[in-house]
Amino acid sequence: MKSFNQKVYLVRHGETEWTQSKQHTGLTDIPLTDEGRRQTEWLKSRLKGLHFKKVFSSSLARAKETCEIAGFLNIAEIDEDLVEWDYGDYEGKTTPEILKTDPKWNIFTSGAPGGESIGDVGVRASRVIAKVHQIQGDVLIFSSGHFSRCLAAKWLQYSISEGKHFVLSTASCSILGYEKEDPAILLWNEQQT
Repeated sequence: MKSFNQKVYLVRHGETEWTQSKQHTGLTDIPLTDEGRRQTEWLKSRLKGLHFKKVFSSSLARAKETCEIAGFLNIAEIDEDLVEWDYGDYEGKTTPEILKTDPKWNIFTSGAPGGESIGDVGVRASRVIAKVHQIQGDVLIFSSGHFSRCLAAKWLQYSISEGKHFVLSTASCSILGYEKEDPAILLWNEQQT
């Protein structure tokens, strides 16, 4: 049963070698860099004292490591629906590399050839939201950039393509919730200053 007082804290993992080089990192399971670990440290104090009815993390190392540094891995439930978009043929490639062969490509409108379609990711995001709606209390989620942007779009009842408007930095914290009974973004892309 949906609670209009519920808040969903959405944390993007810290920096990896591929986020630094701007390579699309879908299911390639790489750890945080030293800088990524340092970036993530602030999340401990940001989330300290907050009570979460449930904590979920992607199974990917970068999300789990962020969850651990923030102090929540011991109570987190690993959820495969939270993994990053499967980029298929574009895994490990940068956007400029992709645009050389597909000049109009955008993950939010084209999906990933050989990987997940927009519909596939939308189904996963919808399942996550359905799980969250069954929880009475605040929820904390650790995931990746493009998937988190899709989750925010679906939370707002928009199409996945609207995720392109939600810039999300590494080691950031966002909050999804409600304005009265309307799904809303309460905070977006908060980072250590």
